[in-house]
Amino acid sequence: MRTVGHRKERPITFSASAELLMEGARFNEEIHRLPTGSTTFIPKGVFRFKTHEAANQHQQQCLAEGMALIASERK
Repeated sequence: MRTVGHRKERPITFSASAELLMEGARFNEEIHRLPTGSTTFIPKGVFRFKTHEAANQHQQQCLAEGMALIASERK
């Protein structure tokens, strides 16, 4: 087995330090920046593809259409 990266185990304390509170706030901000269902440009539903290439082509087409939509809205 191969280990990639590492994570520091945080001690469990009764009250959090200012450093840990700031780290938690930064983590929360980054989570809120992740794309939501409306920004992935892939319509909802179940899609079945015969090949991975067809699935990749569909994903790229949806992404290109979404990027074109954003570009037209910014003009």
